[in-house]
Amino acid sequence: MTTIASESLLDKSPGRSCPLHYRYDPSVFNCTPMPELTELDVLYVAGGLYGNVFALDAIESMFASEPGNKRLIFNGDFHWFDAAPEIFGEIEAGVRRHLALRGNVETELASDDSDAGCGCAYPSWVEDGVVERSNLILQRLRSCLTENIREELQSLEMWQVASVGHRRVGIVHGDAQSLAGWGFAQEHLQDVHHQNTVANWFAAAQVDVFASTHTCLPVMQAIGQSKQSGWIVNNGSAGMPNFEGNPAGLVTRIAAHPYGGRASLAHVETNGLHMDLLAIDFDQAKWQDMFLSMWPTGSHAHHSYWKRITQGPGYRPSQVVRH
Repeated sequence: MTTIASESLLDKSPGRSCPLHYRYDPSVFNCTPMPELTELDVLYVAGGLYGNVFALDAIESMFASEPGNKRLIFNGDFHWFDAAPEIFGEIEAGVRRHLALRGNVETELASDDSDAGCGCAYPSWVEDGVVERSNLILQRLRSCLTENIREELQSLEMWQVASVGHRRVGIVHGDAQSLAGWGFAQEHLQDVHHQNTVANWFAAAQVDVFASTHTCLPVMQAIGQSKQSGWIVNNGSAGMPNFEGNPAGLVTRIAAHPYGGRASLAHVETNGLHMDLLAIDFDQAKWQDMFLSMWPTGSHAHHSYWKRITQGPGYRPSQVVRH
């Protein structure tokens, strides 16, 4: 295991630690997809919805317009800002209309153990204040739980495999080793030595693509130099802006045929697959009003996220696709 992958093992503090039960071996992906995820024409993967009901509605509308055998899967952290029981319930019901994996948020909500905090396994570049506030956000979110929802969250898997256009796609929240792993973060993928580690993950997993989220910024990264290179497609966040000056969330589309709309902000065509990051268009004013009703000025989520929600991060679409 590289230094990058091991970073969260060294810090046992809440919000930075990576619990043992979050982990799995990359070889688990070398399996047969379940029937619902077999021989798909179109796969949508929506990670980091973060309780944004308007983004949820927009994703479902986009997905409904797609032809063929299709599936939409929410790969974790669909809860986060939805700190009002009625909004929390709306997100839960919407996600349950489709397939879902649990992220660290859902895992920690379903747990009685607070040692992991928010379960984010934040790397060292994330300041302590962000980590502390995330732990407190998770604590507040627990007030929205019912026993039935807790049991539903506990039942969710950490990963899945799909076949799209005769290619295999591993679907994760974090990376190929951990539900909260940062191995598919755009920052880590700039490291050549780490790319070698990721190439070994692909070899063990026997997938052509990993679709991920968790690390907050989008990236489409080739692993390897041949036409058979593996690809990581990380959508960043479905429920928050991903680019400076652009308020849209992003959803991953992986398909056997090209995307026919105008929402693609990044595109890769490889080995018979068409992969896009699609902009999610929703009413920003209504979403910001809803956010403020739950997280007013001075609250933990407002402190950590309001600037990103209103201005976007310092990141550009030109930084996303990397060969």
